[in-house]
Amino acid sequence: MCRSSVSPPVNNSGQVSGEPVESIVYIVTSGGRRIPAHAKILASSSPVLESITDQKRRRSEKIIPINGVPCDAVEVFVSFLYFNRCNEEQMEKFGIHLLALAHVYLVPQLKAQCTKALIGRLTVENVVDILQLARLCDAPDLYLKCMKVISNRFKSVEETEAWKFLQNNDPFLELEILKFIDEVESRRKSTRKHMQEQSLYFQLSEAMDCLQHICTEGCTSVGPYDRKPSKNRAPCSKFSTCEGLQHSIYHFSNCKKRVNGGCVRCKRMWQLFKLHSSICESPDSTCKVPLCRQFKTRGTQVKNNKQEERWELLVKKVVAAKAKEKIRTTRTPTKII
Repeated sequence: MCRSSVSPPVNNSGQVSGEPVESIVYIVTSGGRRIPAHAKILASSSPVLESITDQKRRRSEKIIPINGVPCDAVEVFVSFLYFNRCNEEQMEKFGIHLLALAHVYLVPQLKAQCTKALIGRLTVENVVDILQLARLCDAPDLYLKCMKVISNRFKSVEETEAWKFLQNNDPFLELEILKFIDEVESRRKSTRKHMQEQSLYFQLSEAMDCLQHICTEGCTSVGPYDRKPSKNRAPCSKFSTCEGLQHSIYHFSNCKKRVNGGCVRCKRMWQLFKLHSSICESPDSTCKVPLCRQFKTRGTQVKNNKQEERWELLVKKVVAAKAKEKIRTTRTPTKII
């Protein structure tokens, strides 16, 4: 016989205080504990219990059995129907059982509290068991969190007894988990690829700024064609990019293989000049970047083909990167010295 720990207020006769005898029902647990309760409160808290108490009233029955969970868990469940709260200790002990009861008897407030509490208590050891419960109890937030924990710590989860039991008894759920892990890894790869592409576009955008700067103002060793670069000039703010470009421009102007198209480095510089011309908004007569006018003139004569379509897409991506960088720099607060 289980011993009651939490109950509605009762008098010496076992009747709920202040309530007529005919409106009292007794919830009986699998351990034999009898918990007196107001039929109206049960009905107002749970549509399932409302239906059950209705049937019991018509048959003049007062017993409502709740089996399959510990007696104390049923006691806490009834207490929640009265006071709409559970403490941390109760959640720690009976969170899993309370979630099952909340699902079966349609008590959404308790279900939400149990979901939140169980998410905060997920471990490698219990995550598979709680995943199965979340699946049975239609708790999508808890289910998704369990899946993420398993995906992130799969090597450790694989070693648990719960996972081995799952493999032997629920191959469909195992397949579901493995598919989720595969999808997560695919998304991670896609995200990494996207970030790498974005990084490339930002680098090209910075290279365009540096090319304009070198050919218009001049940097440490290379400057506009119509004047020599200033001696002892301090490095610019993007000198790491500018320095590489200056070396490439100097190489491009002196390379002997460039004429026959045999130099990879010159081809890259050629593409940078072409990219500049594609995004350059300056009049042809004022732009000092080499080959800008020639590429613009040639661009009006080339028909659209797949190669040009790919090039136009690259140009759009670089322009977008320049716009994002401009927004980012304008939003960055200036430090006052």
